[in-house]
Parts: sequence; C-alpha cells; structure tokens
Amino acid sequence: MFSRLQLTPYECTKNALQPLLDNIHIPINGSLTRKDLFHTLLGMAVDKKSAHSINKQYLETPCETSIRYHLKKMSMDQLIESNAKILMQTALGTLNQNQKYDFAIDYTNDPYYGKRDKENKKYLIRGQAKKSTNTFYSYVSLYIINNNKRFTISVLPVENGKLKTDYINCFIKRIDELNFKVNVLCLDREFYSSKVFAFLQEKEIPHIIPVVKRGRKIKTVLMGRKKRYDTYVMKGAEGNVKLDVVIDVKYKKGNRGETGCENFGFVVYGTDWDPRKVSTTYRKRFAIEASYRMRNIVKPKTSSKNPMFRYFYTLVSFLLKNTWVTLQRRHFTRVKRGPQVIEYDMFRFDMFIHFVMEWVRKKLRVRLTIECCS
Repeated sequence: MFSRLQLTPYECTKNALQPLLDNIHIPINGSLTRKDLFHTLLGMAVDKKSAHSINKQYLETPCETSIRYHLKKMSMDQLIESNAKILMQTALGTLNQNQKYDFAIDYTNDPYYGKRDKENKKYLIRGQAKKSTNTFYSYVSLYIINNNKRFTISVLPVENGKLKTDYINCFIKRIDELNFKVNVLCLDREFYSSKVFAFLQEKEIPHIIPVVKRGRKIKTVLMGRKKRYDTYVMKGAEGNVKLDVVIDVKYKKGNRGETGCENFGFVVYGTDWDPRKVSTTYRKRFAIEASYRMRNIVKPKTSSKNPMFRYFYTLVSFLLKNTWVTLQRRHFTRVKRGPQVIEYDMFRFDMFIHFVMEWVRKKLRVRLTIECCS
C-alpha cells in the first residue's frame, strides 16, 4: 500500500534547492539572498529561460546584471570539486552504500556557435557536425544503470588534452568516496584503446566495452554462428594488452528486411558471464541517453561563452533529473514482497517539472501586466 502523504510543489522544489544551498557558497551583499538567486535559476531551468529573459516573466527576480555578477563569484574548480555532492545529496538516502552497482561513463555534447578565445578555448571540443556546428562544450558523466536506481553521480567538463583515463580515474575515486562498489563498468566505443584497457586492468575494474571492428584479425574473431569466448591481443604504443572477448549471436529473423545472424563482440574483464548476459547488461547503458534528453528539457538557456556558466547550468539540469528519480523512489515505490516496483506513471518527469514551475511562479510572482508605449 502507498502512504497517504501527498507530494507537493514545495517538497519538489526544496529537494532540488537544498543541494545548491549546502554546496555552493556565494557571498552576497544587500537584500538579495542565495535562495533568491537559486530560485531564479530553477525558474530558468523549468521555463527554459535565460538570465536575460527570466525577469521579463517574473516580478521578484534579480536583474540580468546581478545574476551574472553573483554567478561569476563561483569558480570552475569549485564546481568540479563539489559536483558529485550537489548531484547526489538527496539521492544518497535512497541508495544502499557498500553495495555493488552497474555503472556507465559517456559523453554528451552541447553545440556552440560563438567565438573561440582565451576564456573558452580550453573547453571547446571539435567533433562531427551536429545542429549546424562542429564545435561543442562537451561533458563526461558517470551514471548508475541499475533498474530503478538511474542516477547521474558525477559530471565533468571535457578539457582539451586531458586523457580519457584521467576522467575514469576521477570517477572511480568518486565511487569510492560514496562507498559504492563496481559490479561492472560499461563504456562505449570511444574508450576502445590500449591505454584504457591497460588502466582498467591495472585498477582491477570489471568492465564491458564493445569491440571496434578494426583490423583483419578482430573481424575474423567476430565471424561465427554461435555465442562463444575468444582472446585478442591489442597492440599499443606502451605495450600489448591481452583482451578477453565474448561474442553474442542474434538472428535477425527478418527484422528490417534482413536475415541471417549478427555477431556482437565485447571486451570483458572481471566477469565470467554468459555472452547473452554481457550483451543484455551492456544494453542498459543506453538508459544514459534518456538522462541526456531529460536534462535538455530543464537546461537554462544561455549564449554565454563562459565555460563555468555553461557547466553550472549543466549541473542544475542533471540535479533536477536526479531529484525526480529520488522522489519517485521515496514516494512511489510499492511495498510488497519480491522485486522493487516503482509506479512511474503516478509521477512522471513532466509532472515534476510542473510542480517546480508552480512553486517558482508563486515565489517569483508571475508578471501579469506590462507597460505599453501609449
């Protein structure tokens, strides 16, 4: 049975607001408070407004100049250091520490259309053209992919010249700090390199990475009609790395007009699973794509070239998504024997956004009149 307690817009907003108040300390003089500033930021997120447009919709918001002035008091290093605390403060109470979880690491890119200069060149990444640009602010995130526990644990800005192993190492430290254990770490093809494999094996991190069909030998390994195990030696500048490969085979059965079978190869380490379980576990990694779509729904708008602003807005959007998952687990979990069941339809993400929006409108006072020219 469900508790008769009712979830309110105030509780939704409070759970999103408190991690910002507890972990981001901005000195403010005058009548403006940090709570006023962060309420405004939540309004920018759920309404998809910018610092320029938010005060045209509400009466009780700081002006654009004030918002930017106070946010500039934060530093990129401060946000990077506290990002996991911000994202996981409300979520930790719903998770069991010292438990093993399945994790995924992935990249997401935000298109950028402005100029490159000293302020942002460290964080601007070139990539395949998307939305009429090939320049991006890129972020790498650590995510729990277990069912009903899909939280974004940490998000870091991608810097030019920084190695993928540096991000992986940082995320492993975050997992240790939270007292979690790695059941398996799922990485996509971007991490398919001898350096990454050697690093993960040295750290003894169980992992799954899909095979990149590059070279005659690996293509030969991926030819067959039955699921199986194999080995492959990858050559690298710093030495060769021996890899264990599992191949899952699935028959197309006429899907998309195709017949025959398809081989799915994965480099694995630290697991002795059946190939089908490896393939099924890795498929859960695609849940991280849903988290990107959600955070784009509640990402404040900005055309600023300041990488710190953009990173902070990214953290706010992931925080809102995490807050929604926390409230689902806290209030909409059916109490019964057997596996945990969450009634997702009772509190969907759009309802959460609606609740936060209603509270923000009440606090900031929606503008209902406007001065006319004549």
